[in-house]
Amino acid sequence: MQVISVNVGLPREVVWKGRPVLTGIFKEPVEGRITLRSLNLDGDQQADLTVHGGVDKAVYAYPVEHYDYWQHELPEMDFPWGMFGENFTIEGILEDAVNIGDRFRIGTAIVMVTQPRMPCYKLDIRFGRADMVKRFLTSHRSGFYFSVIQEGEVGVGDTLEIIERDEHQITVTDIVRLYTRESDDLNLLHRVTQLQALPASWRHYFKQQLDHN
Repeated sequence: MQVISVNVGLPREVVWKGRPVLTGIFKEPVEGRITLRSLNLDGDQQADLTVHGGVDKAVYAYPVEHYDYWQHELPEMDFPWGMFGENFTIEGILEDAVNIGDRFRIGTAIVMVTQPRMPCYKLDIRFGRADMVKRFLTSHRSGFYFSVIQEGEVGVGDTLEIIERDEHQITVTDIVRLYTRESDDLNLLHRVTQLQALPASWRHYFKQQLDHN
């Protein structure tokens, strides 16, 4: 498990459907070692802090293994690292093998898995097509966010060293399947509402689902 690319970007204004939009989804690979802080990597910013960024979404990781799938789905497109707005393009670990609450050492930083990525219309902007959000969500290739437990320096080639597995063993894929209603496992739904490593907004959402069953 290692970091293939570290990608950062500052918000830029683009025109989408005839109106200007400010977005930070355009990321580009950087060389050398970068400081990972509690809210983001140096040189990286989010445009709309009401839905992006924050301590629970400090850094976004996307598995390189998914790139082949998307290249097959969209053969006319180029896929440079960072295409999905990820900060870390990673290799060797997928969503169904990562628990919410798992902790990793990357370089001199320590991070914790908090949640899957739920796409917004800015992914459509990045790809220049209006169906990308739907494609992304149904693919189950969500990637996942980290919070930063210990700030440090990271770089290409760093190992993702797992230092603690969350005892509840609820994977990123489990969360996605519950969110898309592809799982009706009420026991899992109840366990998720008690999962403290999952941000409160997610737990509240699933509590509402549980109350309606």
